[in-house]
Amino acid sequence: MARHFLLSQGVGLLGWLLAAFAAGAVGAVASVDAASFYAELSRPSWAPPAWVFGPVWSMLYALMGVSAWLVWRAPGSKSVALGLFMAQLAVNALWSWLFFAWRHGALATAGVLILLALIVATMSAFRRSSRLAAALLAPYFLWVSFAAVLTWTIWRSNPNLL
Repeated sequence: MARHFLLSQGVGLLGWLLAAFAAGAVGAVASVDAASFYAELSRPSWAPPAWVFGPVWSMLYALMGVSAWLVWRAPGSKSVALGLFMAQLAVNALWSWLFFAWRHGALATAGVLILLALIVATMSAFRRSSRLAAALLAPYFLWVSFAAVLTWTIWRSNPNLL
């Protein structure tokens, strides 16, 4: 019985990690030329170099997957919380398409603001099941908040490219 429980928990964790990293993979498809496009853009002095984004997002996707797993394994109703989580993953993946593939600065800015609202809603819903799950999303919220300001700044500084 304990072995079955541990196996199901491990499979659940793997599933939530795969869901989070799948969103990253969908965004990565849109970001194939991101480094060269990013280099073309007029960026503020506080913008991070392109190489920073991969490691940061990898860490964030791992935290997101663990966070969702903690909620998934908690007792009680969690369909709203996990539905919000999946919605924010979809918007997360969409942002890369809006910004890098389709080069729509205004829509990317709107998208990142919607993403922020969904992250806040997800954190609130997750907190009902697990305070730790909500806390694990805090770095994600902070990074996307930074990304929102960066997106807006780059869009406004590059009217011919975005």
